[in-house]
Amino acid sequence: MVTCIKCNLSESVLKAGFVRGRQRYLCKSCEYHFTQPKTGVVQDRRRTQTTIGDVAKAVGVASSTVSRALNGHTDISSTTRQAILEAAHLMDYRPNVMAQSLKSRETHTLGVLIPDLERPFFATAVSGIQAVATEAGYRVMICQSKESYETEVSNVRALVASQVDGLLICHSRETENFDHVKPKACRGIPVVHFDRVSNEVESAKVILDDWNGAYNITEHLIQQGAKRIAILAGPESLLISRNRLAGYQHALKRYELPLRPEYEVHIEFKTEEVERALSKWLAMAEPPDAIFAINYVNAFDLLVSLKRRGVRVPHDVAVVGFGDDVMAGMIEPGLTTVDLHPYRIGQQAARLFLEQMQQRELFRPHTFIVSGDLIIRQSSLKGTGELFRLGI
Repeated sequence: MVTCIKCNLSESVLKAGFVRGRQRYLCKSCEYHFTQPKTGVVQDRRRTQTTIGDVAKAVGVASSTVSRALNGHTDISSTTRQAILEAAHLMDYRPNVMAQSLKSRETHTLGVLIPDLERPFFATAVSGIQAVATEAGYRVMICQSKESYETEVSNVRALVASQVDGLLICHSRETENFDHVKPKACRGIPVVHFDRVSNEVESAKVILDDWNGAYNITEHLIQQGAKRIAILAGPESLLISRNRLAGYQHALKRYELPLRPEYEVHIEFKTEEVERALSKWLAMAEPPDAIFAINYVNAFDLLVSLKRRGVRVPHDVAVVGFGDDVMAGMIEPGLTTVDLHPYRIGQQAARLFLEQMQQRELFRPHTFIVSGDLIIRQSSLKGTGELFRLGI
């Protein structure tokens, strides 16, 4: 006879199923549930997950029978199946994902590596990835490099070691060597690049139409009467920096405006670098009458600094950015910029991964280009408060 470990009564104790392979009891007198520890056995506290073997032992059947019942096989009686399902529920049995992945060679897990989850662009792109991946039955593991090459390499190795089925990656600012995302290093799993990509690696890619976006926003400034247009370009090592700079330069040539090296400054997207560039420009005999920041955060930095210096925007100098954010429409003056559609970029990156998983050896890596929208606000308009949204 079993005695309640709380009230020490035995006549009101009933059996109440199983918990992690052990008999569970209910004392109706004090409404207390308990199990009895096995005497003479040292419990392994590290093992907390119920196994198929635990369920099989509790029901009195073979482990293979439990496996078939849980997987919906019809060669098991309804009574046995019901007993197995009830025991699995009471014992909180959960499938061992790692064991299943070893059998199927797939984990249904997608690894995503981005530079910085706190930045709205990357967070929104991840949301797009998650939406498509979840609908297809994949879990998403997210890592961030914090713009560090070493952290990026470490994260890629960790994701590959975790046996993800694929890797979606946007490189850090520091990354110039791409050996860690080549097929041998990634053990042949599908790799999809998005936004900051590498042309050294033969992989599916989702990129922005950086060249045309930069061309159109520079053309807009010219059409507003700007003739001395400066550019805050990003690191020269970044492909997006080079493409946006090229689009800017082509617009100046197209409208027969001179390319002035003193108006082109490469920065690491840091606020203090924006301050130094602005001080240099404003001290010139012919300061810029418009500034194009290829990163919208640096465009915000410009607006703040110009206001502090008493320089009027857009009357004295127009300011435009690249990449839209909710703040762009809330600040005064509103920031003219290019909406990069990060959610769409994330969705397409996930779709390219799924396409590669479906086609396997038949898949041929290709590049998908996402076009942006030019959003014209007050920071670039001379004497008007109008707002436009133009497809580019």
